[in-house]
Amino acid sequence: MKVKIRKGDTVEVISGRLEDKGKRGEVINVLLDERRIVVQGVNIRTKHQKQVQAGNRQMNPGRVQFEGPVDISNVMLVCPKCNEATRIAVQRDDEGAHRVCKNCEAMID
Repeated sequence: MKVKIRKGDTVEVISGRLEDKGKRGEVINVLLDERRIVVQGVNIRTKHQKQVQAGNRQMNPGRVQFEGPVDISNVMLVCPKCNEATRIAVQRDDEGAHRVCKNCEAMID
């Protein structure tokens, strides 16, 4: 199934963890096979990193924070024109397919 959210889009979290609900962020990565996306500043995870020597450089030990993936059904795309979380329609014409906001009917790309 085709995904209507792409890398670089701004999305809003509509369900999930309470501390993440309502947050907006930019899509960093789209994982198509798993139907998940990585959003900047959402679902922050902490990994305890050991000191590792790889070749002639060392990775420092400590706690590393990174964004974990979120299910794609838990976010909605934010329209750049009306600045609201909205559903997306796909309009086809001679030039190809375009994503359109359902609220204000503006083209997204």
